[in-house]
Amino acid sequence: MSRKLAVLSFFVGACLAVDLVAGVDPAQATYPGVNGRLAIGVTSADGNTDVYTVKPGGDAFRQLTTSPLFDACPAYSPDGKTIAFCRGAGARFEIWAMKANGMQQHQVTHTGGRVLFPDYSPDTSKIVFFGLLPGDLTPDIFVVNADDGSGLVRLTTDPGLDLFPTWSPDGSKIVFVSNRTGVLQVWVMDADGGNPLQLTSDPANKGQVPDWSPDGTKIAYESDATGGGDIYVMNADGSGQTRLTTDPAAEFGTAWSPDGTQIAFSRGPAGVYVMNADGTDQHPVHPAGINQLVPAWQPLPTDSTDRHEPRSLTRQRVGDADSCDSRSAMLLRTGCDVHGGLLGRWRHAAGSFRTKASGCEAEMWSNRFTARRFSCPTLMPN
Repeated sequence: MSRKLAVLSFFVGACLAVDLVAGVDPAQATYPGVNGRLAIGVTSADGNTDVYTVKPGGDAFRQLTTSPLFDACPAYSPDGKTIAFCRGAGARFEIWAMKANGMQQHQVTHTGGRVLFPDYSPDTSKIVFFGLLPGDLTPDIFVVNADDGSGLVRLTTDPGLDLFPTWSPDGSKIVFVSNRTGVLQVWVMDADGGNPLQLTSDPANKGQVPDWSPDGTKIAYESDATGGGDIYVMNADGSGQTRLTTDPAAEFGTAWSPDGTQIAFSRGPAGVYVMNADGTDQHPVHPAGINQLVPAWQPLPTDSTDRHEPRSLTRQRVGDADSCDSRSAMLLRTGCDVHGGLLGRWRHAAGSFRTKASGCEAEMWSNRFTARRFSCPTLMPN
């Protein structure tokens, strides 16, 4: 069994043939904007899997979750401010969400089942996902309200496997993978579950995960047509199917860049790669951990100054802290001093912190404009 196909059994039981722990984590819809960070599920040497983020160039690699449970499936909201992800173990997985810097982690769904692979609607009000609710025999696709997990609606009821849903950028369609005609193929349906339409029909299984281009005109997906798993792209109506990768390793899990010029994907044990949208210039992002799962790409507003590539690094130190305890460290990571004062509008850009005898030192990315707006009186420059 290929590494990619090993993914489903872990989530939906013996009726499927895929196992997330074996190394597959979903991509999801990429919305238009400036290219931000990549969110990736990473399995470390101790065997635990957490969500990390990294710049597309491979630097500023940061860990966001530290739960002893399995954390993966990251999906950015269309404004890039929030990440939905799946957390669980064994028979229980639920959808969680957090700020893009890893703060305010909270459980969204409370289904008591195995629900996975979240994706935000374009207005950020809904989350779509697939999974098994208690009593289900095969996975279906569901949607809930993004703020509290209420309003659960089952979108598919076919006896086959319905997997890996992603919303179109205009919110009118959902692309997904289903074997309802015998082989796992790429399908599309209306956002309310109506009018399902099969887009691919060759004999090869399709897998993780179809993703819309930011302008909604193309869909990237994985196909086993050559035996090992490669990345393909096609027009949104299913025409123009084109193979982009030819590496012998299993490749899967596509994520378009918000500007539409690149595609990120997972290449077997080699980790996450990025290539141009035509398949050229394939290169690794940041080799780390023993297993890297499929990426999600953060969209930032086109008029935002919060670009992933900062213009300057400003270092600030808390001068009156007796020690750098866990509370002060946490406050610094959210952009606050030990007394809870805000560092200004760049509080979500706070980076790493260091422990010193004289107190806590935080490194903060900011551009030249906002660097002058830090307002906490307890902060002193080095």
